Amino acid sequence: MAEAAQFQGTRSAPARQWLRRTVAGLLGAPLLVGLLQIPAASPSQAAPAASTASAVDVSIDSMTPTTPTDDDTLTVKGTVTNKSKSTITDAHVGLRLGQTLDSRSAIDTASQRTGYAYGADGTEVPGKYQAEIDKLPSGITENFSLSIPVEDLDLRGDGIYQLGVSLSGQTPGRSYDQVLGIERTFLPWQPDTADGKTGISYLWPLISTSHLAARTDSDAEQTRTLRDDSLAAEIAPGGRLQQMVSLGKNLPVTWVVDPDLLATVDAMTKNYKIANPDGTTTAGKHQAVAKQWLKDFQEATEDREVVALPFADPDLASLAHRGKDVGGALGQLKSATDLASSTVETVLGRKPRTDFAWPAEGAIDSSVVDVATSAGAHNVITRSDSLRERGGLPYSPTAARPIGRGNTAVSADARLSTAFRGDLSRAEDSTLAVQQFLAQTLMVTMQAPGKQRSIVVAPQRMPTATQARAMAEAITGLEEERWSQAKDLSDAAKAKPDPGATTQVPGAGAYPRSLRKQELPTEAFRDARTTQSSLDRFQVILSQPDRVVTPVGNAIMREMSNSWRGSARDATNYRRSVQDYLTDLSQSIQLVQKSTQTLSGRSATIPVTVQNNLVQGIEGMKLVLTSGQPNRLEVKQEQAVQIEGGHSQSVKFDTTAHANGTAWVTARLYTKDGMPYGAPMTFRVKVTEITSTVMLVIAGGVLLLVLAGIRMYTQRKRAAARGATDSPDSPESSEPGESPHPEQPEEPAPDAESTEESAQESPQEEPPAEAPASQDTEPDASDSRPEQQGDATPDTGPESGEASGMGEKVDR
Repeated sequence: MAEAAQFQGTRSAPARQWLRRTVAGLLGAPLLVGLLQIPAASPSQAAPAASTASAVDVSIDSMTPTTPTDDDTLTVKGTVTNKSKSTITDAHVGLRLGQTLDSRSAIDTASQRTGYAYGADGTEVPGKYQAEIDKLPSGITENFSLSIPVEDLDLRGDGIYQLGVSLSGQTPGRSYDQVLGIERTFLPWQPDTADGKTGISYLWPLISTSHLAARTDSDAEQTRTLRDDSLAAEIAPGGRLQQMVSLGKNLPVTWVVDPDLLATVDAMTKNYKIANPDGTTTAGKHQAVAKQWLKDFQEATEDREVVALPFADPDLASLAHRGKDVGGALGQLKSATDLASSTVETVLGRKPRTDFAWPAEGAIDSSVVDVATSAGAHNVITRSDSLRERGGLPYSPTAARPIGRGNTAVSADARLSTAFRGDLSRAEDSTLAVQQFLAQTLMVTMQAPGKQRSIVVAPQRMPTATQARAMAEAITGLEEERWSQAKDLSDAAKAKPDPGATTQVPGAGAYPRSLRKQELPTEAFRDARTTQSSLDRFQVILSQPDRVVTPVGNAIMREMSNSWRGSARDATNYRRSVQDYLTDLSQSIQLVQKSTQTLSGRSATIPVTVQNNLVQGIEGMKLVLTSGQPNRLEVKQEQAVQIEGGHSQSVKFDTTAHANGTAWVTARLYTKDGMPYGAPMTFRVKVTEITSTVMLVIAGGVLLLVLAGIRMYTQRKRAAARGATDSPDSPESSEPGESPHPEQPEEPAPDAESTEESAQESPQEEPPAEAPASQDTEPDASDSRPEQQGDATPDTGPESGEASGMGEKVDR
């Protein structure tokens, strides 16, 4: 029975299926008739965007012209790549004209949209303007080029149109025409001149990192040393800075220059060296490249406005947030501003504008503005995402904003200023960026037709070569000035402010955290202060201070550069290298260490040698000698010091001994204003003053001289008496004191010389007090301090810094 039932069941299934199909067909017939009366949607329209748009990657690599007019032919070139695993057949590439956009935010939204949307991307341009691709295998890329007269696009009025390029075709799973990939860009359409053109001031920055080291050679030209050879690559043909000059030459831009870059390239036109990682240097070989770049820069800026940033482009925000309370930091900013003008004038032969300050990324707060305007700048370049609009204006206002105290904030447009960020090495990315920039500029004008405004574009400080090319292409697209007009930055700063625009500078809390993390630490400004203080003390003793003040002073300014953002370790290493170099220079002037001196007698002369290993002379210094035991040894305290470069000087000090024993003497150099210079030098003097034996010998000699004098006097008196007795007038008389034996010969009296000689022959006598004694080569056993080597023999020519040998005697 079970088997019979199963068998019957299997036979009855086809019958039931036939019955259901019949009933469904009868019931669905009227509905089918109705549906046939409605136009059927194409499979491509009905297909979900997400399931088809990712199969093919469409790239728009070029679009010319970027801002077409009625008589132009629009040409779009690019590539299509099959990313799926299946072969695409019966494909074609076509143009799609989408909806017009009515706001700047709508442009932003459209640029971020992916995938195909039937309503937004519009219909495809007729077939004769399509590129046929019979077969596109998996992973294969094909080029395409589409050209169409602008009049055939059927543009309905001025505005910004979405222009899409799509690939449609069939896949093995869907044998009907469908959109498999799309890329879209923007078509700005303004064939006629607008009533109120928007003024656009485009900044063209010529800025690099800090390349020059503080160290220079000792030759007459002071050969400079670069930290590496990267700048040569930047100014060489095809390099970033060479492209900036070449592209900017024919553009209506305002050049914004770091004078330090010009000074560095100028140094490369002469002999220069490159520092190697191992501490050695190699000769630089790019003098011709440097000369050509400077020549090209001079020609490019001949009729253009040039704004000079403070020398080395100091980080104003770091200075405001972390350095303004460090003594001397704000003074460095003033010095950098003053140096900027003279540096650029030397290269260009004309003065630049120096009244503009440009904080990093245009981000400001009240403290940044205060610091930026403290050195003479009255215009602060900020950005609209920092100085945000709060008045609800329906349009982008003029850039100039009065912010009090006679200062102006020049608010650059954030969208336009950041339009060329990121990697633009791919042609597609560059093209899309250019078209979006042009669309935004037209939308600014269309926001308030007839209301003329002035906006500023401040791009990133150091654009790459590909970014620079994209920027140049965008600016070239505005040359016909149908809706914009190029202006200098100074004109934008003087433009009449919009009464409804924001003028309130944001507080400290509004400064972006991401930028604050990149700031220089307070330690950087303290290091700069320390180095500057050392330089100030050092320069006063130099006969040619400019040879040190200029390279080291400029290096201190570089320590505060914006270019160190994100490179904290490199910044620290640079600061240390500057301080180390200055320390090496200052230690080139030193006292030669003396050994133990032996002083025998009441007075003597002690020489102290000062060595100058600099190539220039030193002056205005004094050497001070101080006795640690003045009751034992008294010294004349100071002598003037003036030494030619590469020479040494022996300075002699008179001393007076008062008692025997060891005296410690300290020698130290001082500047003319009384500031100690270098480390003190201490040495030992052993005093062997007048002894008791010597006193006895001297006393005995004096006594002998007195006795000899008395005897001589007595004998002469007796002789005179005898002479009176023998006289004819009184032959028999005799005077008192007459010698009783006049016939005996008179004994000669000893003279002083013979008395002194006998005293010297006495074995008990010591050398006279004034006679020089030999140096005691044995240290005092009771003295714990180590004995040092003696001076080098003083002369007026170059000598080594080695100490002299044993056996030195003091001069008397």
